[in-house]
Amino acid sequence: MKIDSHFAFFDEGSKKEIRRSILKAVSIPGYQVPFASREMPIARGWGTGGLQITLSIIGKKDVLKVIDQGADESVNAVSIKKLVNATTGVKLVERTLDASIIQSRHRIPEVPLTENQILVLQVPEPEPLRKVEASEYRTKILHSEEDYSGAWLMLFEQIMKFGKTATGADHPVYVNDRYVMAPSPIPRFDNPKMHQSDALILLGAGREKKIYAIPPYTDVHSLAFDDHPFSVESFAGKHCHLCGAADVFMDELIDPATGDTIYQCNDTSYCMERMNENQEIEVGGNYA
Repeated sequence: MKIDSHFAFFDEGSKKEIRRSILKAVSIPGYQVPFASREMPIARGWGTGGLQITLSIIGKKDVLKVIDQGADESVNAVSIKKLVNATTGVKLVERTLDASIIQSRHRIPEVPLTENQILVLQVPEPEPLRKVEASEYRTKILHSEEDYSGAWLMLFEQIMKFGKTATGADHPVYVNDRYVMAPSPIPRFDNPKMHQSDALILLGAGREKKIYAIPPYTDVHSLAFDDHPFSVESFAGKHCHLCGAADVFMDELIDPATGDTIYQCNDTSYCMERMNENQEIEVGGNYA
């Protein structure tokens, strides 16, 4: 395979600048660190922030997994994998635990990550206060003063209107009891996975030119009122029609044959692993 003249696409100076921003982000959990976002061979808004992080930290011995809303085979995931593989030659995998770096759009894998892994999340809007304050200058002041009344007011208005918080995704979180942070558009179901995570979590927004991070074993709590506690999407009584899983985030589908509502694991590789495991058990194997 022909490898680009610069390993992992970027020149060394660019990678060093991004790595310095990553180090600062790790040192100040939840703080948005500005960085010089580079032009990429994919459009802004399609994961350039996460991709720049991945290309700056990846090494020749790393193993990469890329997912897009739970799928390994979507256009976004496949395009990113092709670029990284063409400029690094690193191994690509779908099994979560085989990867050292996992780049994801809109999901955190169902399999608990380990301390030997790094999760890179693609972020379209890194500022959790943007819906209540349009000025970047003002949001910086609000963060410095730890004034998050706007975020609380947004949740309060949702409760008054709908009887509950209506954040389907990207529900804001408190990181290390200091910064309110946008967790990227992951479903509420994935928010608790950030709390005390064994893996390092890096978040990149290419269009907004921001990098932020959650170091391993950091406290992360979703914003919620005492009388309206945070809750995740409920799939009680539901199970995946393929693998039988009942404790994961699922997609609601329509069975084309019967017209009935069915459910399926959103994390496709997790679903395939469970299906293989079930098949091994059926034939008397000892798959673990």
